[in-house]
Amino acid sequence: MIPILSTTEMRAADAAETKIRGTDALVAAAGTAVALEAQAMLGSCYGSRVGVLVGPGLNGGDGRVAAAWLTSRGAKVDLIEVAHQPERLDGYALVIDAAFGLGASRPYDAPGIEPRTLVLAVDLPSGVEADTGEVLGSPLHADVTLTLGAVKPGLLTGPGAAFVGELHFAGLGIVKEFDDALVEDRDLLGLVEQGTSDHKWTHALQVFAGSTLMPGAADLVVRGALSAGASMIRLSSRGDIAPLVDLPPEVVHAADETIERRCRCVVAGPGLGDGATQWLAGPLGDVAVPVVLDADGLERSLIEARRGDQPWVLTPHDGEFERLTGAPVGANRFEAVRSLARATSCVVLLKGPTTVIADPHGRLRVVRSGTPALATAGSGDVLAGMIGATIARGHSPLDAAALAAHLHGRAGAALAPYAHASKIPDAVTNILRLVADA
Repeated sequence: MIPILSTTEMRAADAAETKIRGTDALVAAAGTAVALEAQAMLGSCYGSRVGVLVGPGLNGGDGRVAAAWLTSRGAKVDLIEVAHQPERLDGYALVIDAAFGLGASRPYDAPGIEPRTLVLAVDLPSGVEADTGEVLGSPLHADVTLTLGAVKPGLLTGPGAAFVGELHFAGLGIVKEFDDALVEDRDLLGLVEQGTSDHKWTHALQVFAGSTLMPGAADLVVRGALSAGASMIRLSSRGDIAPLVDLPPEVVHAADETIERRCRCVVAGPGLGDGATQWLAGPLGDVAVPVVLDADGLERSLIEARRGDQPWVLTPHDGEFERLTGAPVGANRFEAVRSLARATSCVVLLKGPTTVIADPHGRLRVVRSGTPALATAGSGDVLAGMIGATIARGHSPLDAAALAAHLHGRAGAALAPYAHASKIPDAVTNILRLVADA
């Protein structure tokens, strides 16, 4: 996982590393990383015209190192001091934005550029506030932002996120400890580990989903769970849905609402319809394993009535979040999710193009693999099953929610446009096969 640090935390980490390596060494490392990213964007440095916007601080120092490196490889580089920048920068293949980074606190109006010009932002697009994503002035829209040391919250939340483009990361060995993180592809390796003594109950799951009005929700939950590693599933639904949906053979369709004691996690809510809260109150009242609460199960009264100390995972979209809290999410999604997690003592996963997950201690996980392909009926049901299976396989609720959401996003990106949610589990299986073979 890639660390996410606030401005205060990043400055402390920079200061600690500077005592060890010195400012010049850190600037040289950062500038070289910027130059290598620029080379990758250009394809070839030789003869390419590059404009490097530099400010007075360390961000500008990174830009100056990058400019010297690119010049030595045959690029035609112009260093442009922010204090004397023109209204437009024309004729450049690439503009490197190293004007203002972490310390931006006042508006910055970037020069105009031609539509075909690529933009590489160093650490943050100049004019984006690092902690909140507030836009100060008129930043350049980056094609790539290379963030250094750690990801800054403002790159992921708030209006500034729209200026980031592709987010790339150069750690530079600066950050040693962190609580908040951005999930990356290599984290999926943890999802394909298997034990030699596993049996069908080792990663079993109890599911409360589906009704005679919405039988498909149960099917999507259990197929999502099986694709993410559930070894068997006990399903309870409202009414007899067996004649209405072709359930996988790994699913035991129970006739009551009891929780099988050998199940490692419970998923509850999708497709249960009106009255779900009352129907779930009995089995979830003193449940002895973690619970993933989704869709029709996302009711404050059900959460407040729970007993015991097993963790719950809540998976609202923006509308469900507002129903739970009485207020819209707002611009700062990070703090909104943290606040609900603390108030409910639950892990909260807020769905969206950028999915944000927080635990009651305020630790954060962020997933950027979401895609518009997932904005379709039933995709959240699949995700709920995947989170439950990942918990059943031994991951903590916070990391299970984050890993399952990242995998869900990657599966959505692998699908053709307008693919149905029922296609997601097969895409999940294919991705995990590739991860296991890597």
